[in-house]
Amino acid sequence: MTTAAPTLPLSAKKPEKDSYKGKVHPDWCPGCGDFSVLAALQKALIELELQPHQVMTISGIGCSSNLPGFINTYGMHTLHGRSLAVASGAALGNHELKIIVTGGDGDGFGIGGNHFMHTMRRNLDLTYLVMDNQIYGLTTGQTSPTSPVGMKTKSTPHGNVENPINPIPLALVGGATYIARGYSGKQKHLVELIKGAIMHKGFSFVDIFSPCVTYNKDNTYKWFAPRVKMLEDENHDTTDFYGSMEKGYKWGDEIPIGLFWKNDKLASLDQLEPVLEEGGPLAYRKLGVSKEQSDKLIAELM
Repeated sequence: MTTAAPTLPLSAKKPEKDSYKGKVHPDWCPGCGDFSVLAALQKALIELELQPHQVMTISGIGCSSNLPGFINTYGMHTLHGRSLAVASGAALGNHELKIIVTGGDGDGFGIGGNHFMHTMRRNLDLTYLVMDNQIYGLTTGQTSPTSPVGMKTKSTPHGNVENPINPIPLALVGGATYIARGYSGKQKHLVELIKGAIMHKGFSFVDIFSPCVTYNKDNTYKWFAPRVKMLEDENHDTTDFYGSMEKGYKWGDEIPIGLFWKNDKLASLDQLEPVLEEGGPLAYRKLGVSKEQSDKLIAELM
């Protein structure tokens, strides 16, 4: 696990324009929605005046999961579907860090579905950005947990027969305390959703429509553009659980995007854990074992 540098006050120094520019240029397909998500995340962090050493980006496996390599923060590229498990450890090890988890619909709702449910119910202080392209892009175009019925892919050449997961209602009943949906084609709107998610104390989930221009020929930018409608224009009540559930189920000629639900009354896991009440983050505390013991343990694991 990467150890963070001591956290500075948020106002100590403003980040510069290129503070979050990664050393590696993104290698996604030209036109991929993930470019917009990366740019929105970088802009959100700059506008929040967070420094790179105050942020950690963690991902699983997939096209979108390459994001930690394209942004200048502490970062970890973990196993398929295991990003939230690793992020949980990081969050409890240093609860002063702003931890951003990035991934795709296959990584998060398929192999990682179990971790998704339990991270939500624990209300860990994390921000989870899912680039939902409704297909497995990295493995060249198979059906994913959010692929609609009838969609033809490499794994369903005659059309998908399985009902898709709807992440918004799932997050509502799962216990997430900040639930939003964004669209990579509306970057300014997405920036505000991400800023709200990062600053929320608790588990923040943002499902982001991020079209795959290479393998998903159904849910394209042209398909989404006339359908996405911002909840902010409807004066949606983000404290209305049942109203949020109803809006979350909408799909068709009108698909709501924006902030569905926010609950500031539920404590996050780090606030409830007695071990973290005094003494600051675990990462900064004395190890509690001798150097001889720690050297032996490290030698055994290396």
